[in-house]
Amino acid sequence: MKNYRVLIDCKDEKGLVYKISKIFYENGLNIEKNREFVDKENNKFFMRSEISGKIDKKDLKKRLKESLEKANIKIIEPKRKKIVLMATKESHVLGDILMRHYDGELDVDIVAVISNYDFLKPLTEKFGLNYFHVPAKNLQRSEHEEKILELLEMFEDIDYIVLAKYMRILTPSFVEKYENKIINIHHSFLPAFKGANPYKQAYDRGVKIIGATAHFVNNSLDEGPIIAQDVINIDHTYSVEDMKRAGRDVEKIVLAKALRLAIEDRIFVYANKTVIF
Repeated sequence: MKNYRVLIDCKDEKGLVYKISKIFYENGLNIEKNREFVDKENNKFFMRSEISGKIDKKDLKKRLKESLEKANIKIIEPKRKKIVLMATKESHVLGDILMRHYDGELDVDIVAVISNYDFLKPLTEKFGLNYFHVPAKNLQRSEHEEKILELLEMFEDIDYIVLAKYMRILTPSFVEKYENKIINIHHSFLPAFKGANPYKQAYDRGVKIIGATAHFVNNSLDEGPIIAQDVINIDHTYSVEDMKRAGRDVEKIVLAKALRLAIEDRIFVYANKTVIF
């Protein structure tokens, strides 16, 4: 018996859970877990099922599409995802992911760490991973990205690129190539304090909470579909540096949570939002 994850989103109508479950049953499949959600405002139905049995993925997808209106269907055989980490100078987020991976907490294969500086090479190599330094100095953004893309093409079937404090804005052509596959951690509770130096922005506003946001990258700065967020309380005694120190812990937790949701195929993306099971 094999296990599969089936992700369905379609136009909402009565009896969808019954209709889908009936198709599973007629194909000799057992539903191990199931969750669904209806966005009434947009008349959209979402369902994530974990099923077991012997299937012809192509045939099952065809039967589901014939029975559902405007359906997007993914039938996924769970496997270790391949990810690439990209970083700049800060070590806290990268180090946290490397440690979680080392401890077996993240069921992924980290195929490479790529950075525009070489500062994080000793840290990465302590975990026996490949580190690629791609300098950006004296290069146009497009030229620098071309070198990174050449590297990425060395690794087949990359599932996600994780920006572990990669402090460069990606071009539209790069983002389009990896649509909904690039996960970024931003050091504020979006949509507040976008762009550079959000802690200084927060300090200037006298905020009483600070947070972090993990999101998919799109062509609008810090406006991609949000995957995970969290906050911590602060007060008037916090300096900008105090905020940064406190915020680093939140950044690590939020990115790890977002990555875990992604590798477990729990995220639906639509209308620049996410539905997460």
